[in-house]
Amino acid sequence: MAQVELLQVLGEHSPARIGDLALRQRLAASTVSGLIGQMIASGLVAREVDPADRRASVVTLTDAGREQLTAWTQAHERRLDAALASLDDGERAAVAAALPALFHLAEYLGEPPDTAADPA
Repeated sequence: MAQVELLQVLGEHSPARIGDLALRQRLAASTVSGLIGQMIASGLVAREVDPADRRASVVTLTDAGREQLTAWTQAHERRLDAALASLDDGERAAVAAALPALFHLAEYLGEPPDTAADPA
Protein backbone atom coordinates (compact mmCIF):
# COMPACT_ATOMS: atom_id res chain seq x y z
CA MET A 1 0.00 0.00 0.00
CA ALA A 2 2.86 2.38 0.72
CA GLN A 3 4.11 1.93 -2.83
CA VAL A 4 0.65 2.64 -4.23
CA GLU A 5 0.48 5.82 -2.15
CA LEU A 6 3.89 6.90 -3.49
CA LEU A 7 2.70 6.19 -7.04
CA GLN A 8 -0.35 8.36 -6.37
CA VAL A 9 1.80 11.22 -5.07
CA LEU A 10 4.16 10.92 -8.02
CA GLY A 11 1.16 10.85 -10.35
CA GLU A 12 0.25 14.31 -9.05
CA HIS A 13 3.69 15.72 -8.17
CA SER A 14 6.36 14.36 -10.46
CA PRO A 15 9.28 14.73 -10.51
CA ALA A 16 9.86 14.86 -6.77
CA ARG A 17 12.77 14.60 -4.38
CA ILE A 18 12.87 11.82 -1.80
CA GLY A 19 12.69 14.36 1.04
CA ASP A 20 9.60 15.99 -0.44
CA LEU A 21 7.92 12.60 -0.84
CA ALA A 22 8.80 11.72 2.76
CA LEU A 23 7.30 14.99 4.00
CA ARG A 24 4.09 14.51 2.01
CA GLN A 25 3.69 10.93 3.24
CA ARG A 26 4.83 11.71 6.79
CA LEU A 27 7.49 9.02 6.59
CA ALA A 28 11.21 8.97 7.29
CA ALA A 29 13.34 9.77 4.24
CA SER A 30 15.15 6.43 4.71
CA THR A 31 11.81 4.59 4.55
CA VAL A 32 10.82 6.38 1.34
CA SER A 33 14.28 5.80 -0.11
CA GLY A 34 13.92 2.06 0.54
CA LEU A 35 10.47 1.98 -1.04
CA ILE A 36 11.73 3.94 -4.03
CA GLY A 37 14.60 1.46 -4.40
CA GLN A 38 12.10 -1.40 -4.58
CA MET A 39 9.98 0.54 -7.07
CA ILE A 40 13.03 1.26 -9.25
CA ALA A 41 13.83 -2.47 -9.24
CA SER A 42 10.23 -3.15 -10.32
CA GLY A 43 10.46 -0.57 -13.11
CA LEU A 44 7.71 1.64 -11.68
CA VAL A 45 9.84 4.75 -11.09
CA ALA A 46 13.17 6.15 -12.22
CA ARG A 47 15.71 8.30 -10.43
CA GLU A 48 17.09 11.20 -12.44
CA VAL A 49 19.31 14.21 -11.87
CA ASP A 50 17.31 17.22 -10.66
CA PRO A 51 17.50 19.76 -13.50
CA ALA A 52 17.19 22.58 -10.95
CA ASP A 53 20.09 21.27 -8.81
CA ARG A 54 22.43 18.81 -10.50
CA ARG A 55 23.74 17.71 -7.07
CA ALA A 56 20.32 16.26 -6.18
CA SER A 57 18.12 13.59 -7.70
CA VAL A 58 14.40 13.38 -8.36
CA VAL A 59 12.04 10.46 -8.82
CA THR A 60 9.64 10.21 -11.74
CA LEU A 61 7.00 7.71 -12.78
CA THR A 62 7.90 5.42 -15.64
CA ASP A 63 5.37 4.36 -18.25
CA ALA A 64 5.03 1.08 -16.34
CA GLY A 65 4.42 3.05 -13.14
CA ARG A 66 1.68 5.09 -14.81
CA GLU A 67 0.09 1.91 -16.14
CA GLN A 68 0.23 0.27 -12.70
CA LEU A 69 -1.29 3.36 -11.08
CA THR A 70 -4.08 3.43 -13.68
CA ALA A 71 -4.79 -0.29 -13.16
CA TRP A 72 -4.88 0.13 -9.37
CA THR A 73 -7.15 3.17 -9.64
CA GLN A 74 -9.58 1.37 -11.95
CA ALA A 75 -9.68 -1.69 -9.67
CA HIS A 76 -10.27 0.54 -6.65
CA GLU A 77 -13.09 2.37 -8.46
CA ARG A 78 -14.74 -0.97 -9.34
CA ARG A 79 -14.58 -2.07 -5.67
CA LEU A 80 -16.01 1.26 -4.54
CA ASP A 81 -18.80 1.12 -7.15
CA ALA A 82 -19.73 -2.39 -5.99
CA ALA A 83 -19.74 -1.30 -2.35
CA LEU A 84 -21.94 1.71 -3.10
CA ALA A 85 -24.30 -0.46 -5.13
CA SER A 86 -24.79 -2.66 -2.06
CA LEU A 87 -26.26 0.29 -0.12
CA ASP A 88 -29.93 1.19 -0.17
CA ASP A 89 -31.11 4.59 -1.46
CA GLY A 90 -31.10 6.18 2.00
CA GLU A 91 -27.57 5.02 2.74
CA ARG A 92 -26.32 6.28 -0.64
CA ALA A 93 -27.98 9.65 0.04
CA ALA A 94 -26.25 9.81 3.43
CA VAL A 95 -22.88 9.09 1.79
CA ALA A 96 -23.55 11.76 -0.86
CA ALA A 97 -24.49 14.30 1.82
CA ALA A 98 -21.27 13.57 3.71
CA LEU A 99 -18.97 13.97 0.68
CA PRO A 100 -18.30 17.74 1.00
CA ALA A 101 -17.15 17.32 4.60
CA LEU A 102 -15.09 14.25 3.69
CA PHE A 103 -13.37 16.13 0.85
CA HIS A 104 -12.55 18.96 3.24
CA LEU A 105 -11.18 16.47 5.75
CA ALA A 106 -9.06 14.77 3.07
CA GLU A 107 -7.65 18.13 1.96
CA TYR A 108 -6.72 18.96 5.55
CA LEU A 109 -5.09 15.57 6.08
CA GLY A 110 -3.22 15.91 2.78
CA GLU A 111 -1.51 19.14 3.80
CA PRO A 112 2.16 18.91 4.75
CA PRO A 113 2.56 18.79 8.55
CA ASP A 114 4.04 22.29 8.78
CA THR A 115 0.95 23.92 7.17
CA ALA A 116 -1.80 21.91 8.87
CA ALA A 117 -3.18 23.50 12.01
CA ASP A 118 -1.95 21.80 15.17
CA PRO A 119 -5.00 20.26 16.91
CA ALA A 120 -3.22 20.23 20.29
